[in-house]
Amino acid sequence: MTGTTKGLVVEGLCKRYGDHLAVDDVSFTLAPGASLAIVGESGSGKTTTVRMLVGLARPDGGTVRLDGRDRSARARSRAERLARAREIQMVFQDPYLSLDPRVTVSDCVDEVLHLHTPLDAAARRSRVAGLLDQVGLGEREAGALPRRLSGGQRQRVAIARALAVEPRVLILDEAVAALDVSIQAQILDLLATIRRESGIGYLFVTHDLSVVRHIADDVMVLRSGRVVEAGPVSRVLDNAEHPYTRLLLDSVPRRGWDPSLATAGRRALD
Repeated sequence: MTGTTKGLVVEGLCKRYGDHLAVDDVSFTLAPGASLAIVGESGSGKTTTVRMLVGLARPDGGTVRLDGRDRSARARSRAERLARAREIQMVFQDPYLSLDPRVTVSDCVDEVLHLHTPLDAAARRSRVAGLLDQVGLGEREAGALPRRLSGGQRQRVAIARALAVEPRVLILDEAVAALDVSIQAQILDLLATIRRESGIGYLFVTHDLSVVRHIADDVMVLRSGRVVEAGPVSRVLDNAEHPYTRLLLDSVPRRGWDPSLATAGRRALD
């Protein structure tokens, strides 16, 4: 359709659980191939927001559009649900919980292709091998069960599975939070390469500002379900305007770190 806005456009998103307003008037845009980090502490509304984007929760208000198509209403058919799933995929914090412990790595990825594509068995095997190679896994890992893999390897499997349907947007919900720092760096480098080569858009959900510079172009800061600050990563992280953003920055351990700044910032906000 001529004039249709490309990318993911979220306007006025709201979600209430009883008397608690978990997400309050959240709006943002993710252009094709861009990367946006959504940051905030536990309870800030990050995960509730992305659950609405993928259809795991229904918004009480606002709209979610991808390339102009409204995803806010309930899908009317199984075909529509599958089409929406192909458009936006999600990688979770703990890949061990999202992988079937009884299914080998190759079969895990094959299941997605079998559900979403018309490929025959031979074509699926070739596609599985290519996806695993893309995330740095080989034949040995392909035949393994999840319990035989390291945390980093399991997360690579989760990424390969998500990429299998060639989504427009990949949501990474605390996707490196459970990994050692050195493994975090490897996964972040892998994700940067995939984005550069495929043009996929990322929504990177995290409480850890230390990784944001490595993955995102822009950042949106949530507190109590509301956006308190948003903009280019360099501007927000180097010249934060909101006291809550400064608190998050002061809470990141680093050389010369003074934890008393975070304590003082917390008292000022409370």
